[in-house]
Amino acid sequence: MTYPFEVVISSLPYVLGGAMVTIGIVVGAMALGLFIGIPLALIQVYGNRLIKYVADVYVWFFRGVPVLVLLFLFYFGLFSLIDLNITAFWAAVLVLGLRGGAYQSQIFRGSILSIPDGQLKAAEALGMTNWQGIVYIILPQAIRIALPGWSNEYSIVLKDSAIAFVLGTSEIMSRTHFVASRTYEQLPMYICAGCIYFVLTWIGVFFLRRFENKLKIPGYST
Repeated sequence: MTYPFEVVISSLPYVLGGAMVTIGIVVGAMALGLFIGIPLALIQVYGNRLIKYVADVYVWFFRGVPVLVLLFLFYFGLFSLIDLNITAFWAAVLVLGLRGGAYQSQIFRGSILSIPDGQLKAAEALGMTNWQGIVYIILPQAIRIALPGWSNEYSIVLKDSAIAFVLGTSEIMSRTHFVASRTYEQLPMYICAGCIYFVLTWIGVFFLRRFENKLKIPGYST
């Protein structure tokens, strides 16, 4: 009865080494999603009909196709087609970031639409251009309002990163599967992996919630 426990303890440093790879994927994907999501949200709210349509197609595609299919489609398909030689790690970051951008755009779009139109009109009355009013008045408020929804993306991307092991990335799930397949202790090893993901989720959400409370706008919260 002690053997499974011994396997978990002895392999824990190796599995935890994959946590740094997982965190790297999550941070990279979240940053790329933020870089894509905010411009997409602005396009969907303020863009002309043609560019709105392009943005909608992007969002529909990445929200409608499963993560596993996207990873295979890009890593084994598109990247090979254009002769883009990148590692499995960066492929996972790119795919999860592109997908995250589609979801984050809807979070920011909703926060932009929640701001009264009168603020942009007041900015125009003060002599600001539409772009200045959006960048200096609308966007700072929208980002702060969107923080709770954006923080939720952290836990989603963290869980989706486990699927990246099919590409050969040496993250938590990949290392756990490697140990489990050689020791035949699947249950305790996958329980261990689940606990690691739970702890990483809790830590990330804890600090993001503190960040939300620090930046929240008085009057927009109960």
